[in-house]
Amino acid sequence: MEAIKPIKSEFDYDRALKRISDLMKSEDQESLDELDILTTLVEAYEQDHHPIPMPDPIEAILFRMEQQNLTPADLEAFIGSGEQVSDILSKKRPLTLEMIRALNAHLGIPAEVLIKEPEKPLSNHIENG
Repeated sequence: MEAIKPIKSEFDYDRALKRISDLMKSEDQESLDELDILTTLVEAYEQDHHPIPMPDPIEAILFRMEQQNLTPADLEAFIGSGEQVSDILSKKRPLTLEMIRALNAHLGIPAEVLIKEPEKPLSNHIENG
């Protein structure tokens, strides 16, 4: 096992990623233990230095629709009329608390994503389905 050092810089981070790549080819327990420790250190460094921003709520809905093969009509049960769905997906109308709860409960989209302020309006991204 190589000496494991804290990740304090991008150089340390890159070195740890290279070592993780090498360790993934190994199957002995000592290497797997080192891999476990290094991945924990890398995750902690990434949280502080390379955070992943929350997605736009409408983009998250569209992504989930694509994943589950849903059409805008399928969202009516959670959002309301077809017009309301269209307005939400085109960012002409904000999500209500009831809509957020329904989308969270039935589509599994995290509430913290859905309550985020949407980014600029989409340009004809929605098709009638």
